[in-house]
Amino acid sequence: MDVGRLPDGVVADSPPRRVLATDAARALLAEVRAVHGPVLFHQSGGCCDGSAPMCYPIGDFRIGERDVLLGEIDGAKVWIGGRQFVLWAHTQLILDAVPGRGASFSLEAPTGRRFLTRSRVFTPEEQARLPRARRGPEGRPAEEPEGPPPIVCVSDD
Repeated sequence: MDVGRLPDGVVADSPPRRVLATDAARALLAEVRAVHGPVLFHQSGGCCDGSAPMCYPIGDFRIGERDVLLGEIDGAKVWIGGRQFVLWAHTQLILDAVPGRGASFSLEAPTGRRFLTRSRVFTPEEQARLPRARRGPEGRPAEEPEGPPPIVCVSDD
């Protein structure tokens, strides 16, 4: 995906939201909620299916003091770990749904589809308009990184 380009089915708004969802993700979310009731998402930090968004029934995943609330998708709160937030704070996460089996811990696993996180870098103008992120169950202000996004280098060495 091109930086700054939203995928089909996603509409930009102002002020920018930290998390959006495609129509496919919203449809899968509705299907999951019809079976399991209210749910939440937690953006995984790399264990148990890479960095997939994990969907849990409310109450089955404990939100910690360092977890950051990114926003809501059709009433389902979307959280990310504090360390992950520092790396992803400059990007808009876009929840999508694709064919395939996801992590066994995530509620959509038996459907033959899985949630997938896509992303795009916020423009400097969008970043200046971002609302302050909140962390933990009490909604304290989250620490946000200053300056440009970090540069991540991958080496075969």
